[in-house]
Amino acid sequence: MSALPPISLAGRVVLVTGSSQGVGEGIARAAAEAGAAVCITGRNAARAEAVARSLRDAGTRAHAVAADLADPDACRRLVAEAEAALGPVDALVNAAGLTDRGRIEDTPVALWDLLFAVNARAPFILTQEVVRRLKTARRPGAVVNIITMSSHGGQPFLAAYSASKGALATLTKNTAHALRRDRIRVNGINLGWTDTPGEHVIQARDGNPPDWLERAEPRQPFGRLIRPRDVAGLAVYLLSDAAEMMTGALIDFDQNVMGAYD
Repeated sequence: MSALPPISLAGRVVLVTGSSQGVGEGIARAAAEAGAAVCITGRNAARAEAVARSLRDAGTRAHAVAADLADPDACRRLVAEAEAALGPVDALVNAAGLTDRGRIEDTPVALWDLLFAVNARAPFILTQEVVRRLKTARRPGAVVNIITMSSHGGQPFLAAYSASKGALATLTKNTAHALRRDRIRVNGINLGWTDTPGEHVIQARDGNPPDWLERAEPRQPFGRLIRPRDVAGLAVYLLSDAAEMMTGALIDFDQNVMGAYD
């Protein structure tokens, strides 16, 4: 029996959106550990550069690009700048996303449009840009979309967020099917409740106490929330040749089982 292929990204260039902190940063660092050159992105230029600098200090080729993904031109520029700095992009991780609250009766149209712009339109444009380059060069590639368990339906206070991520889940399936013959794989991760800097900001904005995490974690089935490092390994696996026969998958990454009830 042949040996299992290694989980390695050596020689690859990986673009990770939302990688100046949180889940995106965790994936970017894991990709670097697997041998990839990494493009770090985020709205905060200083924070993105700090992550890229730390990777360079550890021996990784890394570049930072600040971008507002609500701007279509910024999405296209992001891919061009990553390629100019690091070489052709082999893999894309769409980890950036907005999680603003809102019920069906009180969500402003402007908020609906913003969440769809960042959570669905930006991944569409970024995938389009990367895929065009890969196909022109006749090179294989991989895309991983960080989605959410809320794409199955979501809580009432996440109307626009759930709908936008549901759109990304469908886009994942659609592009995976369309790009099979080009050996460009597209998979998605439906991520559960995760301990990130962004989640701390949201909890404070919702009026929860500073120790909300200490209160919430003991109530979880596994005793804690998901952490960025937990999901980073799966993302790197999906980007690597170890998953070369896998496309169109939407993986529930959570400690709760969708559709199961006590």
